[in-house]
Amino acid sequence: MTSTDASMPTLVATVLQSPEPLVLARFYGALTGWTVHEDDPTWARVRPDEGPGLSVQFEPEWVPPTWPGTKDAPGMQLHLDFQVEDLPAAVARAEQLGATQAEYQPQDDVRVLLDPDGHPFCLFLPGA
Repeated sequence: MTSTDASMPTLVATVLQSPEPLVLARFYGALTGWTVHEDDPTWARVRPDEGPGLSVQFEPEWVPPTWPGTKDAPGMQLHLDFQVEDLPAAVARAEQLGATQAEYQPQDDVRVLLDPDGHPFCLFLPGA
């Protein structure tokens, strides 16, 4: 990032909560091909060669969000978007790694999946 304002923040990671941070970090590492840094049992990082990555922190009371959210059930607060070239192949690969497809799918060229801890994430085609 190039900035002349020293007060401008730089995003370095999005942090997910998990009862098993190392397991979830390994899932995203396998999904993306990024490097997993297993810092300790309560914190792990998943990083590409360049740019922001993911971190996973221990949360013993983790409750997965509801997708889509309802009045009585908490919805997601954020989700991750991953662009892919072959949607069916990418979905199959994610499922082999432990993801499941969400019941509700709002678009044909996007697949909403849930990671092993229930965080929603999307796989989508270019232009979607």
